[in-house]
Amino acid sequence: MSQELVLDGRLESAKSTAWWLYLIHAVSFIFSLGAFSIVPLIFNYLQRPSTEGTFVHSHHTWMIRSFWWYIVLVVVGAVFFMTIIGIPIAWLIWIGAWLWKAYRLIVGVTRINRNDPAPV
Repeated sequence: MSQELVLDGRLESAKSTAWWLYLIHAVSFIFSLGAFSIVPLIFNYLQRPSTEGTFVHSHHTWMIRSFWWYIVLVVVGAVFFMTIIGIPIAWLIWIGAWLWKAYRLIVGVTRINRNDPAPV
């Protein structure tokens, strides 16, 4: 017996919105290192309650957590950057944060395209 995922119009719309938010997060991430990700983050917070009980809800949570943890890592890197000895460590933290955020965006997009929940 095969399994089929039946999407109603509301769920398909929510999935499409989440996909576009991933794209906006990615564009912001590439062109401003995430500085303008506050805009899609607000939409994530606004859209998440309406997707309660669906796999799309986990994607909004995934994007929200990705944003806040990325900010934490950038701030930690900035603290290390304030000392001359910590500058190389700061760059390593920032590069690691960038790679981690890119990984989270790629995983999120591939999972939403497969109609899978994000691993929250």
